Amino acid sequence: MYQYDKYDHQMLAERVIQFRDQTERYLAGNLSDSEFLPLRLQNGLYIQRLAPMLRVAIPYGLLSSNQLRKLAFISKHFDKGYGHFTTRQNIQFNWPELEDVPDILAHLAEVEMHAIQTSGNCIRNTTTDQYAGVSADELEDSRPFCEAIRQWSTFHPEFAFLPRKFKIAVCGTKIDQAATQVHDIGVYLIKNSNGEVGFRILAGGGLGRTPVIGQEIFEFVEKRHLLTALESILRVYNRLGRRDNKYKARIKILVRETGVEKFRSLVMQEWSQIRDGPQTLTEEEIDHCKSFFVDPFYMEKDDAPEELTAALKNDVLFSSWHQHNVSEHKKSGYAIVTACLKETGVAPGDVTDIQLNYLAELADEYSFGEVRISHHQNVVFADVEQSELYAFWKKLKTKSLASMNLGLLTDMICCPGGDFCALANAKSIPIAESLQRKFDDIDELKNIGNLRINISGCMNACGHHHVGNIGILGVDKKGEEFYQVSLGGSSQNEASIGKIIGPSFAQDEIPAVVEKIIEVYKTSRQNKEPFLDTYRRIGIEPFKEKVYAKTD
Repeated sequence: MYQYDKYDHQMLAERVIQFRDQTERYLAGNLSDSEFLPLRLQNGLYIQRLAPMLRVAIPYGLLSSNQLRKLAFISKHFDKGYGHFTTRQNIQFNWPELEDVPDILAHLAEVEMHAIQTSGNCIRNTTTDQYAGVSADELEDSRPFCEAIRQWSTFHPEFAFLPRKFKIAVCGTKIDQAATQVHDIGVYLIKNSNGEVGFRILAGGGLGRTPVIGQEIFEFVEKRHLLTALESILRVYNRLGRRDNKYKARIKILVRETGVEKFRSLVMQEWSQIRDGPQTLTEEEIDHCKSFFVDPFYMEKDDAPEELTAALKNDVLFSSWHQHNVSEHKKSGYAIVTACLKETGVAPGDVTDIQLNYLAELADEYSFGEVRISHHQNVVFADVEQSELYAFWKKLKTKSLASMNLGLLTDMICCPGGDFCALANAKSIPIAESLQRKFDDIDELKNIGNLRINISGCMNACGHHHVGNIGILGVDKKGEEFYQVSLGGSSQNEASIGKIIGPSFAQDEIPAVVEKIIEVYKTSRQNKEPFLDTYRRIGIEPFKEKVYAKTD
């Protein structure tokens, strides 16, 4: 992973000093709320319903064991003993005291972490596939290019105050697990007809009030022109994006209102002026970024060693967990393991200080001292020896980290919702818990198969409900909390926006509604096809009829 140099360390140290002074002046009454607002947002600090919330950046989701331990320390000493992993591969602390935030930032700087550009109208944390660098189906490791984007976008003077927040995702794997098509800019590593690896670049994707799939702007961009291509899109957006209406300020609105052909033409005009300018990536710089992501020292191992084969045969629970939580590694004898943070009764994505410390221990012992955070709010160990999987699983169980529901109905995405967020119309976490309790039979979950439920507490869509196979959105109806349900969303390769099935439901109705949806799926599916395939084949009407059918 990227290692900070002396300039990075100095930059963070000065930022902490600056924000400490700003916070002290605010608390002393020498800065108004409006004056302090942009200063705290530049340092990842929000004011939520009950307390401040600090969002900490985890670039492309990669964490060292030392960083995990520091996050555990912060959650224990400055929060209520836990943090919350987000869909952007970051972590949030929901209960810090305002006067303690500069100290938290100082602690983060000790392990090369910060909260810069995790909020505000700027380029946010660049995300990527959680299996980057180890996936068997990967075209090329996306992390070096995420790092190049991070260095280019952090403190970029032209893009510090964009019309609205801006999010970039990069995908180098065959199966898109980074929701690339619903980002402001989505970048795919591809190979052209000459066998050269470069980038296909989309723009104008996004969720929120107006969910949109991104549209192609660049069919193929050489590696050296990645940053100038991105900058040309940002320049057009910064110049023409709406600043008079925050609901129309995202790039997706600009692309839609301008028309993709005209927008692409404007971008190409801009690109023609900067294509070979100072932001052009040299081979030396690309190699420099790649140097931080070299393979660890893999031992020569065989696939399916005797220890693993015996454990799979003799332990049914381990075999079930292995089926769902272990993925193929590019290197023989190794495996990718996902620890699913979706135990019943726990808010999806929440992780305690005890678990964080334990994850660090396991990373050191089993996965070269690193973990990744996934788009689905889980923790990935990228390099576990297959011969160690059984012992690893038994250790995960001791700290409630061995849930075997990865990719299944109860592996939900869920935002903090009305329990924390001042923007939310309704609570999200109780909905997730009610569904966890309703569908608590692992055999039935496996029978249902892979199915994504995404829950958001408001139209800002932090829970990505638009792209859930089943999406649930909290809405306000005359001061009461209700929930809209949508079907057919997906954030993977054939991305799609879900369709609302009809009028909203009360909170206590949601488990039964989801149960009826599942009943229609099970009776309609063919040859164990996934939920999304069944939905796309039969359409929304059978589900609506079942859900809204009158009973005697």
